[in-house]
Amino acid sequence: MEWNAETLQFLSQCFLHTLSPQPEPRRAAESSLAEAADRPNYGLAVLRLVAEPSVDEQIRQAAAVNFKNHLKTRWVPSNDPNASVTFPPILDPEKDQIKTLIVSLMLSSTPRIQSQLSEALAVIGKHDFPKSWPTLLPELISNLQKAAQSSDYASINGILGTANSIFKKFRYQYKTNDLLLDLKYCLDNFAAPLLEIFLKTASLIDSTAAAPGGGPPATLRPLFESQRLCCRIFFSLNFQELPEFFEDHMREWMGEFRKYLTTNYPSLESSSDGLALVDELRASVCENISLYMEKNEEEFQGYLNEFASAVWSLLTNVSQSSSRDKLAVTALKFLTTVSTSVHHTLFANEGVLPQICQSIVIPNVRLRDEDEELFEMNYIEFIRRDMEGSDLDTRRRIACELLKGIATNYKKQVIDIVSVQIQSLLSSFATNPSANWKDKDCAIYLVVSLATKKAGGTSVSTDLVDVQSFFLSVIVPELQSQDVNAFPMLKAGSLKFFTMFRGLIQKPVAFQLFPDLVRFLGAESNVVHSYAASCIEKLLLVKDEGGKARYTSADITPFVPVLMNNLFNALKFPESEENQYIMKCILRVLAVADISSEIAGPCIVGLTSILNEVCKNPKNPIFNHYLFESVAILVRRACERDTSLISAFEASLFPSLQTILATDVTEFLPYAFQLLAQLVELNKPPISPSYMQIFVLLLTPESWRRSSNVPALVRLLQAFLQKAPREVNQEGRLNQVLGIFNMLVSSASTDEQGFYVLNTVIENLEYGVLSPYMSNIWNVLFMHLQNNRTVKFQKSLVIFMSLFLVKHGAQNLADTMNAVQANIFLVILEQFWIPNLKLITGAIELKLTAVASTRLICESPVLLDAAAARVWGKMLDSIVTLLSRPEQDRIEEEPEMPDIAENIGYTATFVKLYNAGKKEDDPLTDVKDPKQFLVASLAKLSAFELQGYGFFILVPCICQQQLMHFDIKLKDHTCWWILQLWLLTHLWYHWLAV
Repeated sequence: MEWNAETLQFLSQCFLHTLSPQPEPRRAAESSLAEAADRPNYGLAVLRLVAEPSVDEQIRQAAAVNFKNHLKTRWVPSNDPNASVTFPPILDPEKDQIKTLIVSLMLSSTPRIQSQLSEALAVIGKHDFPKSWPTLLPELISNLQKAAQSSDYASINGILGTANSIFKKFRYQYKTNDLLLDLKYCLDNFAAPLLEIFLKTASLIDSTAAAPGGGPPATLRPLFESQRLCCRIFFSLNFQELPEFFEDHMREWMGEFRKYLTTNYPSLESSSDGLALVDELRASVCENISLYMEKNEEEFQGYLNEFASAVWSLLTNVSQSSSRDKLAVTALKFLTTVSTSVHHTLFANEGVLPQICQSIVIPNVRLRDEDEELFEMNYIEFIRRDMEGSDLDTRRRIACELLKGIATNYKKQVIDIVSVQIQSLLSSFATNPSANWKDKDCAIYLVVSLATKKAGGTSVSTDLVDVQSFFLSVIVPELQSQDVNAFPMLKAGSLKFFTMFRGLIQKPVAFQLFPDLVRFLGAESNVVHSYAASCIEKLLLVKDEGGKARYTSADITPFVPVLMNNLFNALKFPESEENQYIMKCILRVLAVADISSEIAGPCIVGLTSILNEVCKNPKNPIFNHYLFESVAILVRRACERDTSLISAFEASLFPSLQTILATDVTEFLPYAFQLLAQLVELNKPPISPSYMQIFVLLLTPESWRRSSNVPALVRLLQAFLQKAPREVNQEGRLNQVLGIFNMLVSSASTDEQGFYVLNTVIENLEYGVLSPYMSNIWNVLFMHLQNNRTVKFQKSLVIFMSLFLVKHGAQNLADTMNAVQANIFLVILEQFWIPNLKLITGAIELKLTAVASTRLICESPVLLDAAAARVWGKMLDSIVTLLSRPEQDRIEEEPEMPDIAENIGYTATFVKLYNAGKKEDDPLTDVKDPKQFLVASLAKLSAFELQGYGFFILVPCICQQQLMHFDIKLKDHTCWWILQLWLLTHLWYHWLAV
């Protein structure tokens, strides 16, 4: 794209139209820009438009945003083979021109454009700085020094903001030689100018604040922003280790840091935005001193006392306003770090701990007006902050973390002080429950938040209170309150306590409250009915000693009609239409309760009704996943109990699934395919025409274009191959199926899925049907084996060959392979089967491959000749190695249904439905133990040889050495001695032959 008047006019018009409220011109402009973006020098042209002063600033700002996004997708080409869209990268000559222009343009731009260009520069710097952009840092430093001479803080802050962005790479990354070399380069060049501008700005702040009235806020604002940016750069440059320059100049830095924590700036702090700016600087200081406390404790200890005192004083004066939360949290974190360090004795002085509890902890744990507002107006955010396991830093949580930190060294004192506080809060509540309900909430929160969880487990404990008596006296009255809508925050806290300590509450006590939990599902508060649902769901997961579920289907089935009715009604409350906690509870109840037809009918109607609604606009991926899991488990468990329900489920589900397929609801297609596979598997042949229509569509190449759909489509194809093998061999469908296999196995990202298809074909079709196609199948596999020899592919090939052998015989396996290339069977056996056999995992896969390999060496004529004796011995060695591995190394345990991560989203990643998963069929149900099968097969072969068919005189002696490690149990000693006798017999034959 050449830069000329026409290009200027074209881009200006396009960016102007992107700001249009009318969709037609906006979409047309976006389409034109997307097309132009593929042309060389597009990014450079947009940058020149941004620099054009004659163009309206709104247009230039839109262009700056576009330029930044253009660099994000094209500066470095994507290496993701599964990416749905790939963009042509920006060429090096264009990159060089952009890097030449961007710094000066950023510094001369207005603040809004400057911020966009600064982000764009950071995108470049992330990949190119410093090695591929050695001129950047000298240019920034030169401009910083010029701007400092004229006190041009618009430019200074632009430069510092850019430096902050490019230095962020030094935070939280693993220490490597390359990273340390880049860090040294930045320190050598930027540490001194950073300190220089920091001290200059500090001096300007001091002189301005000393003026009558504290100085004009307009003058102070850019100065404080400059200091905040300096502090963030300080954090980045000090994160990996303490640099020599900063150690030498620690006194200057720490002196200014302490000043900002202890000095007030009334003229600036009198306005909310000014106070926020000062607090941001103080929070950055707290993060810096916390960093030094954690990583440079010895060098920092001389400053510790004065900073601890300053932060303590700061916390006692920080208001409860949510606008000051970040400062309060970072200050609390600093004290927490001190409390767990060797300097914890700062908290040992008399009266310190009670003062911390009364002046810092309790005020930050008590509910604020902002908390109540959030509880009522945004229940999702409230729960996100409040729920167990959240990683969000709230004042309440961090204040309790401070107590936990102090308790590391002063546990008894903390327990005594907090226990007294809890009793005081409960006494205050008892005197006037209506007015002092927040005191009881505070007491409950302290007990819950200070509970100790066992590492890697769900069990909790606390020394603050006796859980049983506290539950009965404090929590139960709230749960048994007949008005589920009174004091909803107190109800929510009580439900949270029940959920947290569910394992410690005796079953008779907890079960007596089950009807109350069901009742709370009808509470108007979104938080309350969400917490009630979560409590029920977590209760059903409680296990006693030995892993036995505490609450069984017999316990909850009598409650199920009312429980399910209340759960579905809870989804009708405003803003709870897609409540993930309610849907997760529905899923858990369906997994535990007995699903009779009386329960199944209303449930499938309710679930399909919800499904039809969310299809219109999928918004909450976690809710939707639990919805589909609920449908899957309902279908599975109900139909296992009563097969007559299959047709009713199909009548309910088919319209919804057809809607997903017909309207191409991209987010739900993988789920729909998995549910269809489940329904197909429940049917008995012959398959109905409605399913066969889907089968025909499934075989078209268009269905397989989206990579995110492939695992689900394979799952569905396997179901059809299993249930309709006769139909597969009609109308050319087998050719289409093998075409899909060929497509899948030819890509490293889907080759395993290709084997799933092929294995299902082998397992369900007769050899007479397969034989005409085997040469083509082997050609495809051998070509891929030659071009892309990954371990995963080779293991899949071993499993496929093993399945073919047990289904259609070793002779057919060898003949079909050798028909492609003479004697290739033995080559594949020696080079791929034998080396990869010992790597197989999974119970069924291990048994299949071990038994197939055993049959190959003990029953097949293919290896029963002297020419194959060497391969025979290696195969036996590999079988023994496989079966002698520890159990945990061989068998992959099937986990319980996992929770869905909170950050799940609608991406190109396939999400498996646990409850619609394919049941793995064992092709060798007649074989119980592959070890016993090996021993018995060898013994049988030995007896056969002793009758006059002695072939194995050439068996290598190494087999005996390996078999000595074979873990045969004592009860199998007869088989073991047969095996030993067999080996000795063949060694004797070998000696006679010599």
